[in-house]
Amino acid sequence: MYALVEFKGKQYKAEKGSLLKVDKIDAEPGTAVSIDTVLLVSGDQVKVGSPYIEGAKVSATVESHGKDEKIIVFKYKPKKDYRRKQGHRQQYSIIKIGEISA
Repeated sequence: MYALVEFKGKQYKAEKGSLLKVDKIDAEPGTAVSIDTVLLVSGDQVKVGSPYIEGAKVSATVESHGKDEKIIVFKYKPKKDYRRKQGHRQQYSIIKIGEISA
């Protein structure tokens, strides 16, 4: 059984016991998180929402936080003496999917 959920503007496939890497959540590790924006639930029957399934919920637990690898943003215009270099490290949270109820 799996569910497609929308979390912080992005869509993820959530299966019981799986780990998801999502944008940073302001919660301590070990905190329970509930996601009620469920788009699809697949089990014995497939339920599709329009856009969300009413009453469906996915419970998860925050496992840890971290930072991705650095991405270099380099802007350059030839013959104009224009160069800009900027780095960015995206913060993320790892959540573990618990119960999927539809």
